[in-house]
Amino acid sequence: MSTEITGATAGTTERATRGAGPERRSKPVRSDRARAEARLGWLLAGPAFVVMLAVTAYPILQAVYDSLFRYRLTAPDDRAFVGLGNYGVVLGDPVFWQSLGVTTVIMVITVAIELVLGFALALVMHRAITRLRGLLRTAILVPYGIITVVSAFAWFYAFDISSGYVNSWFDWVPGISEDLNWFAGRGTSLFVIIASEVWKTTPFISLLLLAGLAQVPGDLEEAAQVDGATWWQRMKRVVLPNMKAAIMVAVLFRALDAFRIFDNVFIMTNGANGTTVLSLLAYRTSIGRLEIGLGSAISVLLFACVIVICFVAIKIFKVDLAGARGEK
Repeated sequence: MSTEITGATAGTTERATRGAGPERRSKPVRSDRARAEARLGWLLAGPAFVVMLAVTAYPILQAVYDSLFRYRLTAPDDRAFVGLGNYGVVLGDPVFWQSLGVTTVIMVITVAIELVLGFALALVMHRAITRLRGLLRTAILVPYGIITVVSAFAWFYAFDISSGYVNSWFDWVPGISEDLNWFAGRGTSLFVIIASEVWKTTPFISLLLLAGLAQVPGDLEEAAQVDGATWWQRMKRVVLPNMKAAIMVAVLFRALDAFRIFDNVFIMTNGANGTTVLSLLAYRTSIGRLEIGLGSAISVLLFACVIVICFVAIKIFKVDLAGARGEK
């Protein structure tokens, strides 16, 4: 009898342990340092978050509300609830999908180029002599300090066929001549728009990546170099993994900013030759045609795309600061 009881007790204990195992593994205990950092993060970002929420919450909710109505400013009394009808009209319009494609192309190309150039500039600033670091950082920040509208006009006049100097300076390059009209074709127009974006916002990326380089432990690099690791191996195995958080922040910030591009396109082409982006389409619909309902629907869809970009970026990088330190 006692043997049977002992066996039954052991079986029950084994089943209980088996059942409790996954539950215990699914609830890791956060370290005191992780909790302190999370609390500090909320204290530092909390006030800004509250202010931004107070400023942006009303326009967002108002846009969502207006998108549910057939509302035109020229006929304010003819306002009717249409539910998701405006979204059906927008999603069924080929112009919307073309604008979405152009916006995505600009975002992907600019972020990719800026990430490479920004990392190169960050390495130069990080390895530079101490006396030259301040001068280098100041010089690199000059394009980012220029107002976007001013920068767009400067690039427009530089590439303009009548007042620009690019054609005369670079007529020795194959494909470039003095009578080349950069803003007459879709490809050349997008090239100028992307080049202006890269020139202006690469310094922002370089500063974010420079902060990430400062967090890479120097002893790890030295140990890898002593072990005979090449420069590329040190970059791949030591530097880049420790910069994962900084890279995610840089890509996320710039992707969101590039996806909402408006100034450069509006000034250089105004959407001509198939260069219309989502922000410009929303502006034309709301301000140009005075279709507040349809324009609000486009704005809400643009906001939804931004949320999707944030979600995808966070899922791709999967940054875990506590796990990177070896904490659970």
